[in-house]
Amino acid sequence: MKKLRELAVDEEFQMYTLIKSADVRMAKNGKTFIAFTFQDTSGTIDGKFWDASAEEVERFVAGRVVALSGKREVYQGNPQVKITQLRLAKPEEPSDPTQYMERAPMKKEDMETEINQTLFEITNPHWNRIVRFLLTKYQKEFFDYPAAKRNHHAYASGLAFHTTSMLRLGKSIVKEYPELNAALLYAGIILHDLGKVIELSGAMSTEYTLAGNLVGHLVLVDEEITKACLSLKIDDQNEDVIILRHMVLAHHGLLEYGSPIRPRIMEAEILHQIDNLDASMQMMLTSIRQAEPGEYTDRIFGMDNRSFYVPKDI
Repeated sequence: MKKLRELAVDEEFQMYTLIKSADVRMAKNGKTFIAFTFQDTSGTIDGKFWDASAEEVERFVAGRVVALSGKREVYQGNPQVKITQLRLAKPEEPSDPTQYMERAPMKKEDMETEINQTLFEITNPHWNRIVRFLLTKYQKEFFDYPAAKRNHHAYASGLAFHTTSMLRLGKSIVKEYPELNAALLYAGIILHDLGKVIELSGAMSTEYTLAGNLVGHLVLVDEEITKACLSLKIDDQNEDVIILRHMVLAHHGLLEYGSPIRPRIMEAEILHQIDNLDASMQMMLTSIRQAEPGEYTDRIFGMDNRSFYVPKDI
């Protein structure tokens, strides 16, 4: 049986899938509809359920497995499903939500080993103690959570995989530019998105928490660094601690992208560029794998709604 992202345009289908998100909205005619994101191990696809009753709104919520019938379509350059029939999966049917979750392409244990090995390269004692403290505090969440709700690494263990990929890039760059402070760069990479474990609700039916919506992961991880310093009896006004805080606060690069400050040291600028590179590669690869040679990908929201051409074998 085909999976969601394997369906051809205009192909009709029947399958079991997970409701990743279910946003209740109001149409122009005043009637309620549900904007769904469906998920299986191949990825996600959106679909709208029109004229939803109050009972249907209550029934079809995120985290439920459903039997979905419909047709694969394209709307404004993006894939979607036209829903013809929808019902909850029965207990005797494949109704375990974990069967439909996309996961990182690397074992959790291997990522944990690789990240833990890097800790020995963080030679500044304050940075090392802070990073170890926060990784221990959020160990389960850090290796379970996605790195985002939708755009990049939006799957179970995506946060750890994003971090592992960035560490590999960072180590290559440090070899080319030994003037960089490797310990600072690695500490910043490990911590930069750790606030996602507070910003997001988890790998299953990922949503933004109240703190995620109103504070955001950059400020949340900065607070965690300060609290770690308090627990470890480290003065958070030490220059090395302030520099570490700058790394995480500046990693989005631009004020309009959510950073309260732009990068002002080399390692912070490199962290920002590595983060952007890894996120961009993940978004492009995800889309390119779902397109045929000689065709264009779907539009990628996180890359200015551009679509990318997949060259033929040359």
